[in-house]
Amino acid sequence: MTRNAYVALVTCFNEDETVNHDATRAQVRRQVAAGNDLMVCGTNGDFTALTHEEKVGLIKDVMDEVGGRVKVIANIGCPSTFETRQLAEAVDGLGLHGLAVITPYFIACTQDGLIRHFTTIADAVNTPIYLYDIPARTQNHIEPATAKTLAKHPNIVAIKDSGGSTDTILEYLAVAREIDDFEVYCAPDHLVLWGLEQGCAGVVSGLGNVAPDILAQIITGFNTGDTQAATTAQENFAGLRKDLYALGFPPALVKRALCMNDKSVGLSRQPALLPSPEQDAAIIEILKARDLLI
Repeated sequence: MTRNAYVALVTCFNEDETVNHDATRAQVRRQVAAGNDLMVCGTNGDFTALTHEEKVGLIKDVMDEVGGRVKVIANIGCPSTFETRQLAEAVDGLGLHGLAVITPYFIACTQDGLIRHFTTIADAVNTPIYLYDIPARTQNHIEPATAKTLAKHPNIVAIKDSGGSTDTILEYLAVAREIDDFEVYCAPDHLVLWGLEQGCAGVVSGLGNVAPDILAQIITGFNTGDTQAATTAQENFAGLRKDLYALGFPPALVKRALCMNDKSVGLSRQPALLPSPEQDAAIIEILKARDLLI
């Protein structure tokens, strides 16, 4: 099976914090040129700061710009099942490869509650559902036993693990071995190659916004059996992650690193971290060290 990488695309903003649709489309073209698939309205896309209408508009923009050249999944998860279903139904039928549904956030959920939540969304649409687990941000974790129950639903086809625990990824992979047509996607950028080696169907990367070609090198190396090329690219990718994320909140650092090469990307919506001259200088040195500064 050929593995693939989704890049969790940034959402670009103007100085007044309105969505910069042209700049976002330019980022789409950049990722397509590198051969990467796309995830829109994810954590790196500032989804919690976007309105319903903005999310629908961005998803339509990306689908139009891609023109079928790569796969696109969209995160449509919201705090409530009601709102999540509204968004899912609004974009169902646009030709998306899948709908990623992040676990509800702020609202504490039982595992039974998560089963009801995801089942309701999967029943409401025709687009395949990707479960999205990132407990550090949502405080709600999809237990492996819950994933196994949900994997039996005919419209739930995969889980995206952003928890960073190798034990959890391995437990999800055990579910995938038991349930036909259920896949696991690994998200932590330092685990891209490891996840592929363990049997993940692919990866979802935030750092791929900054270094799309390095991410593509990992995937291509793995798919072609060029272990050395994949390992070298992974070491480069992991080093970039370690250096960049040491400076602060990862999604904000990804956005700021992109701004060093393209000011049209803009800042994240407030109250996200604001840049500082010292931080910008450190980011520039990190990009220079890996020949990523244009």
